[in-house]
Amino acid sequence: QVQLVESGGGLVQAGGSLRLSCAASGSIVSINTMGWYRQAPGKQRELVAVITSGDTTNYADSVKGRFTISRDNAKNTVYLEMNSLKPEDTAVYYCNAVLRLPFVVRARDYWGQGTQVTVSS
Repeated sequence: QVQLVESGGGLVQAGGSLRLSCAASGSIVSINTMGWYRQAPGKQRELVAVITSGDTTNYADSVKGRFTISRDNAKNTVYLEMNSLKPEDTAVYYCNAVLRLPFVVRARDYWGQGTQVTVSS
């Protein structure tokens, strides 16, 4: 069984910083893309940032220049460094990993439970 466990959310003032972490555990053969998504109240879940196994990154336009995604393959962990936070960044942030399990040919998506980020003005 695979688990994605997030940490690092919380309450911060506008202009502040937070660092999110997400560790994948279980019987994992390989991890392809890892990423962060967020969902604000009344809105759809949206992509924040993704990083491939080759460290190629992609960001939502709204966070470019403020957020940085990185990963530690040895620890099966992905990070999201968030700087210059704005009230509109307030949301539940979800970790995502596309990974392969033993004896399963196709990779599939796994999600964390979500961590709340609240930015006060």
